[in-house]
Amino acid sequence: MTSMDILMAVVAKLKEELEKQRDLKETYKARLESTQAYLRFCLDVAQEHGFLHLMSSSNGDGESCSPPRDARDADDDDDEEDGAEAPACDPYFATTRDLAVQHGWSVSPDEIELHEMIGEGSTAEVYRATWRGLDVAVKWMRAEFFLADPGRGEAFFAQELDALSRQRHPHVLRLMAACLRPPASCFLVTELLAGATLARRLHGDGAGGRESSPPPLVDRVSRALEIALAMRYLHEQTPTVVHRDLKPSNVLLDGDSRVRVADFGHARFLPDGTAALTGETGTYVYMAPEIIRCEPYTEKCDVYSFGIILNELVTGEHPYIDTGYGPSKIALEVADGKLRPKLAERGVNSSVLNDLICGMWDAEPSRRPSFATITSALQEIKQQLM
Repeated sequence: MTSMDILMAVVAKLKEELEKQRDLKETYKARLESTQAYLRFCLDVAQEHGFLHLMSSSNGDGESCSPPRDARDADDDDDEEDGAEAPACDPYFATTRDLAVQHGWSVSPDEIELHEMIGEGSTAEVYRATWRGLDVAVKWMRAEFFLADPGRGEAFFAQELDALSRQRHPHVLRLMAACLRPPASCFLVTELLAGATLARRLHGDGAGGRESSPPPLVDRVSRALEIALAMRYLHEQTPTVVHRDLKPSNVLLDGDSRVRVADFGHARFLPDGTAALTGETGTYVYMAPEIIRCEPYTEKCDVYSFGIILNELVTGEHPYIDTGYGPSKIALEVADGKLRPKLAERGVNSSVLNDLICGMWDAEPSRRPSFATITSALQEIKQQLM
């Protein structure tokens, strides 16, 4: 056998080994995905039947990453280290914490293994994390949010947790667990999505424009329909859930670009569907004029916000970018009824959408369509575009 024959035999053997390793990797990946899917199913069943806390009480041997820096600074008292919970300053928070334990979705900080931070806001940091073998997202509230005003901080967190924990819809972000130990350890555990926010998908990260060219109009209408379906579900709950901060950065996308409506920090319940809320909240560019004017408002404020989002999806442009106005100037003009975003040029596909959008941002809330009407209209438009 020549040297070349030996070399060729070695190469063939290496190729064979590589193929085996590739097959093993694919097999392992498939088994891992199957196991994770089964674990998710088991956790859903446990949560639905209220015995997830029995699983929470067992001690794990795995190491978990340290909590966020603010939590480490605040987590010094002996009660926290012993697992005891300090008395709540807000009665709503206390009730919500009791319900979390009762229904089995209260967890301990040492169950969470934090990885890299994937987002942050003024009140919280969001991490990719591992919990019971699952890849999850953890929204960890900053300790200073509670230290500045304990009662207000607790009420805010309890409201978000209460609103999100009641929802089970394919286009609403799924809550999996929560920890309620302020100020150091208050966080939500949710599903982890592989996609970006709708804002980033539309406009990029602000530095280099959008990530890619806009998808076909039928795909953009599909995303709008998914948001509308989620909002219809929220508005048809008893009591009605009013999101109050609907905007592209609060709409998440999974690996298949399917929508999840997220961030229920400003959400409120509308007890009988006829009562009105008060208090300015949300983001000016997407805020309904009645909220800007500090008038009582209903769930129709979400319809207005969705109208702005739908127009943004159709045009691909930031709302009001053509005006050069700042948020405060935009708010004043919108409140006076003088300003709405620029519509797409009317064409075969856009004229029906424009009419629907104009109805959604009508100055009179009672004239705005319901999300039941909106979903029906978008389904028809989608069919026409396909």
